[in-house]
Amino acid sequence: MKNTLKLTLIIVFCFQFNKIQAQYTDVINSNRPGESQSAFSVGTKVLQFELGSYFIREKRNIYPNYEVSGYGIDFDVHYGFWKETLELSIQGVYQNDMKSFNNNASTNNKRSNFKNFNIGAKYMVYDPNKNKENKPNIYSYHANRGFKLSSLIPAVSVAAGVNFDGKNNPYTSSTAQGISYRGTLITQNNFYGGWVFVTNVIIDRIGNDQTDLSYILTLTHSINPKWVIFGETQGIKSDFYADNLFRIGAGYLLSKNLQFDSAICLNTKDTPSILNINFGISYRLDRHDITN
Repeated sequence: MKNTLKLTLIIVFCFQFNKIQAQYTDVINSNRPGESQSAFSVGTKVLQFELGSYFIREKRNIYPNYEVSGYGIDFDVHYGFWKETLELSIQGVYQNDMKSFNNNASTNNKRSNFKNFNIGAKYMVYDPNKNKENKPNIYSYHANRGFKLSSLIPAVSVAAGVNFDGKNNPYTSSTAQGISYRGTLITQNNFYGGWVFVTNVIIDRIGNDQTDLSYILTLTHSINPKWVIFGETQGIKSDFYADNLFRIGAGYLLSKNLQFDSAICLNTKDTPSILNINFGISYRLDRHDITN
């Protein structure tokens, strides 16, 4: 890869169930099964849990040749606090696997640890629909259903958090220990017809030698009030690890507070090649306070 992070122009999909006009929504608004964050918060006094399990397989065909197989758990907890535009979160990924080397001195290395653990907050700095009245055009049916240029103006949020990395972690560099920091710029466009486009630009592990630069581009389409399909591309660049990842999947809304989902993740290289299959669930405890 080049030394600069490259943004791909591939159109991809994010995970949302409905066209959002405010922070709080009548049905759960989960970030799963993609990796990007929505620009909108869950709403004040809403506690939301997002949990997934995945199977991972990696294979490197050039020296040092190895294979990795195992499983992991990823989790997110979100809470709307103080204002509609503010959200607190705890996020983490824990993985357990076996790394097998295919050289003359073949060895197996059983590994387990947190790939990341982060506590942070997200704040919306701009909502293009705030204080905006979407009055229908009583003279034109097509005008009410057609594309609007105003939908090109995205909602914008910023997120910041603190990473906690333990010693001797096989999933990070030797310099990524202790406390570091993460900053994220988030944009979101809500288009007519159940399409939502989200971008995340992330600077991670600020403060140590393994500073990661990454982007995530996601787009969603709601097939009906229950089903959504999505796809996503993610680029990662650091001295420790670099990759281009692609995800596709779907979600099902069982009730207004409960969602199930599944996704598959692949990459574009063989150093190593990656196959990841994910299954997840999202649930919220809705005590939303409309007075905030």
